[in-house]
Amino acid sequence: MQDTTGKAASGNLAGASGATAEQNKVHMNGHTVTQNGFNPPSTPTPQPQSECQLPTPAPIVQREQWGGKYEFLLSCIGYCVGLGNVWRFPYLCYRNGGGVFLIPYFIMLFVTGVPLFLMELSLGQYGAAGPITVWKCCPLLKGIGIGMLCVSTLVCLYYNVIIAWTFYYLGSSFQSPLPWSCEALANAGICSGNITANDATGKVLTPTEIFWNKQVLGVVHSEGLHDPGPVRWPLALCLLAAWIIIFLCMLKGIRSSGKVVYVTATFPYFVLIVLIIRGATLEGSLDGVAFYLTPDWSRLANAQVWNDAASQIFYSLGIGVGGLLSMASYNKFDNNVIRDTIVITTGNCCTSFFAGFAIFSILGHMAHRKGVPVAQVADTGPGLAFVAYPEALALLPGSVFWSIMFFLMLFMLGVDTLFGNMEGITTAVLDEFPHLRGNPLQKSLFLGALCFSFYLMGLLLITDGGIYWFTLIDSFSTSFGLIIITLFMCIGISFFYGVNQFCQDILDMIRHCPPWCGKVLIYFKACWVFCTPFLLLFILTYIFIEMYRTSLRYGDYVYPLWGKALGVCMGATCCLQILIWAIVAISKETGTLKERFQKSIRPLNSWRQNNLNSTVRAEEHIEPEQVDPPYTVTLTDMDFTAMTWDVGSQA
Repeated sequence: MQDTTGKAASGNLAGASGATAEQNKVHMNGHTVTQNGFNPPSTPTPQPQSECQLPTPAPIVQREQWGGKYEFLLSCIGYCVGLGNVWRFPYLCYRNGGGVFLIPYFIMLFVTGVPLFLMELSLGQYGAAGPITVWKCCPLLKGIGIGMLCVSTLVCLYYNVIIAWTFYYLGSSFQSPLPWSCEALANAGICSGNITANDATGKVLTPTEIFWNKQVLGVVHSEGLHDPGPVRWPLALCLLAAWIIIFLCMLKGIRSSGKVVYVTATFPYFVLIVLIIRGATLEGSLDGVAFYLTPDWSRLANAQVWNDAASQIFYSLGIGVGGLLSMASYNKFDNNVIRDTIVITTGNCCTSFFAGFAIFSILGHMAHRKGVPVAQVADTGPGLAFVAYPEALALLPGSVFWSIMFFLMLFMLGVDTLFGNMEGITTAVLDEFPHLRGNPLQKSLFLGALCFSFYLMGLLLITDGGIYWFTLIDSFSTSFGLIIITLFMCIGISFFYGVNQFCQDILDMIRHCPPWCGKVLIYFKACWVFCTPFLLLFILTYIFIEMYRTSLRYGDYVYPLWGKALGVCMGATCCLQILIWAIVAISKETGTLKERFQKSIRPLNSWRQNNLNSTVRAEEHIEPEQVDPPYTVTLTDMDFTAMTWDVGSQA
C-alpha cells in the first residue's frame, strides 16, 4: 500500500515538475510567447495561474521546539534523575545484597542502557514524532509505540502516588518537633527503649517506621491485596493537588516546562550533598557504606538481581516508555544526540551511585542504634526512602527546615520525571490527532480529562491496602514487558530499518561530526546488532524460568497466585501490542505474505520530512523563485527581430 502510494506521489510531483518546466519555456519572465511569434487573435490567452495550479495542501500545525539545547539537556536530566535515583535504586541494592547489585547494574548500563538511550533520542529527533507516529520508518513495528504508551500509562498511574506521599510528608514537616522524631511526645516511650516489641510480628519499629506504616499508608488495617479498605482522604487530597500541579505545568507545553527545569533539575543535588556530608558524621555509618560496596558474589546467580538491574536501568533512564522519544522530537534537526546521550546517562548513574551513599550511611546508623545487622534494619520496598531519609532529617540541626527542603526536592524530582512520562502520552495522541495541537481549548480539555482519569484510577493505590497494589504495578510494569518492547525496538531498527542507514541518519543530523563521534558510533553499532539483543534475550529467558519459582513479597506479605497472574497480564498486555499491530500492518498490504511483510517494513514517504524541512536542508533545496504577474504581455515581430539581432551580435 505504501509502495503504491509512494510511486503515485512521486509521479504526481514529477508531472507537476515537468508541467512547470514546459510552462517556463512558454512563459519567459511572465511574457506569453507563441511558436511563430504571433498571438492568435481569436484564442484568448489563459492566465499562467490557471495552467499549473496545484491542489492547496492542508495547513500543517508546526511542532514546538525547545528554546535552547540546555533546556532539552536539563529536561532529560530531570526526567532521568528522579525518584528512581533516591528511592528505587537504594532499595534495589538493599534487596539484592548491597554492592553485588552494582555489577549487573553497570553491565546493563554500558551494554543496554546507553545504546538504547541513544537509539530512542536519535529516532525521535530524526523523525520529529512521538512514540507511535515515529514508526512510519517501519510500519510493521507500530505496536512498539502502542506498547510504550501502555507502559507509560501504568508508570504514570502509580508514580504520582509517590508525589502524593511526598506532599503528605511535606505538610507534616511544618510541625515542630517532626511527628516521626524522638522529640515528639507520642514517640517518647519508643525511643526510651522501654518497649520491646511494637509490631504484630514481634519486631521493634522506629518512630519513622510507625509513622510510615500506620499514619501515612494505613497498611496495618489491611490483610493484603484482596482487602484494599477505604480511601485515605488526606492522601486523596494530596494526590489531587499533585495532578492539578502536573496539569498546570503541562498546559503551556515544552517552552514553559523547559524554563522550570533550570531550578527543578539542579536543586536536588544541593540537598543530596548535604545529606551525604551529614550521614558520614553519624555513628555506624561506615557499616552501612561497607554493606553498600561489598558484593555477595552468590547473588549473581539469582535471576532477580539481573532482572532488577535491567528494570532499574530502563526505569531510571526512561527507556522504552516513550518520554525520550517525545522530548527528542522537539529538538532541532542538527542537535548532537551522541553528546547528549553521554552527558545524560553519566549524570544519571552518578546521581544514583552517590544517593546510595547518603541512604546507606543512614541505614548503618539505624543498624547501630538497633543493634542488628544492616541487612535487617528495615523492610525492603519503596518505603525505604520514606523511613531512612526522614530518620536522617530528624538528626540534623534545624530538622524542620531540612525536612521541608528534602521533601520539596523529592517533589521536584518526581514532577520532572512525570513530565517526561506524560509528554510521551500526550505527544503520541497529539501526533495521531494533529487538530488537537492547533486548538488550545481542545488540547486543554484533553489534558484535563487525562489527568482526572489518572486521578480516579490512582485512588485504589491510596487505600489502606494500596501499597500492595502499588508494589504489584511497580514490579510488573517495568519488568519483562518493557524488556520485550526494547528488544523488538533494537531488532527492528538494526535489521528491518537497517543499522547502517540508522547510523547514517545520526551522522546526517550531527553533520559536522567530530572524529570521536564516528568512533563511538562503531561501539553503538556493535551493541545494537549483537550485544544488546543477546543480553536482553538471555535476561528474558532467565526471568521466565525463575518467574514461577520466586514469590512476590511486600515485607512479610506473600502475594497470592492470582495477584501474581494479574501482574503478568499487565506486562503481557504491553508487549502483545507488538504482535497485534504487526498483524494489522501486514493485513493492510497486498500480495503474498512475503510481499506484504517486505512492504510493511519500508519507510513511508513522510519519514524523511524532518530531514528535508530542517533549516540547513531548506537552504540547500531552495527552488527558483517564480513571479506570476496579474497580466499578460504580447510580443510583436519587432521584439523577435531585436532578440535575433542581439543573439547574433553576441555570437
